[in-house]
Amino acid sequence: MVEKKTVGSRILQGFFVVILVILALSCLLPLLYNLAVSFSSKEAAEAGLVTFWPVGFTLQAYKEIMGEKAFFVSFFVSVKRVILSLVITLPVLTMAAYPLAKTKQEFAARNVILWMFVFCMLFSGGTIPWYMVMKKYGLTNSVFGLAVCGGIPVFNLILMVNFFQEIPKELEEAAMVDGAGAWYILARVVVPLSKPVLATIALFTIVTQWNDFFQGLVLSTGEKYYPLQTYIKQLIFQVDTSTMTAEQIKQASMMSNTTMNAAKIFISMVPVLCIYPFLQKYFVSGITLGGVKE
Repeated sequence: MVEKKTVGSRILQGFFVVILVILALSCLLPLLYNLAVSFSSKEAAEAGLVTFWPVGFTLQAYKEIMGEKAFFVSFFVSVKRVILSLVITLPVLTMAAYPLAKTKQEFAARNVILWMFVFCMLFSGGTIPWYMVMKKYGLTNSVFGLAVCGGIPVFNLILMVNFFQEIPKELEEAAMVDGAGAWYILARVVVPLSKPVLATIALFTIVTQWNDFFQGLVLSTGEKYYPLQTYIKQLIFQVDTSTMTAEQIKQASMMSNTTMNAAKIFISMVPVLCIYPFLQKYFVSGITLGGVKE
């Protein structure tokens, strides 16, 4: 019986490994295909000759995207947007989540305020009222406006509230016995124990702010204010041949939307791919673990 059970468990384990490999390949192969297309010639990409290896290797798509000053301007706009958003979002979420993690006996208005946040997450005023508010407060053509235009991410707030609720109350009570106030407890007890959820929310914020293009398209009126995603998206749709030289027209004719779009995907992914490995170890624990640490 022991031998049969061991063999059965090995078969089951092998089955799970096969499933995980298939799932991993389903995520990896499309990326490899796009990478190959981005380095392929226009003719090969349009003819569908590319699989997982470049055909007619060329860097023309990347040269076209990165060869302009506006690209680097937009890149640094996105960098400043992400950094400013982290500086604003993490402290605000922490200060909002801490009282909302208390019980109703400790904070009577807890449920009312929390449901107000949830209502705002489910229902919005629409794009036009949102734009009018942003314009009224002078937040158009502004990196600060891009950083705060989404308001408080309520999903991240709920995630942090749930994490704070799992921190043992005894830790706060011990600090209160020693004479610590609410601000001291938050800074010296709660925040140090909340590194996993803070890192997780930081990752969510970075990915969201870096990948967004619509808000930059609405709030920015010129290329020098565009974040990177908005700038890259506009490359395909803002081609004015009347102002292009013969060499530029020749270079444009060597590219296709297929190769350009593939190059856009990888340029957009590089910064997030560089940051993700440093925060990935906190991802699962930030969502599932409580405050008891080993």
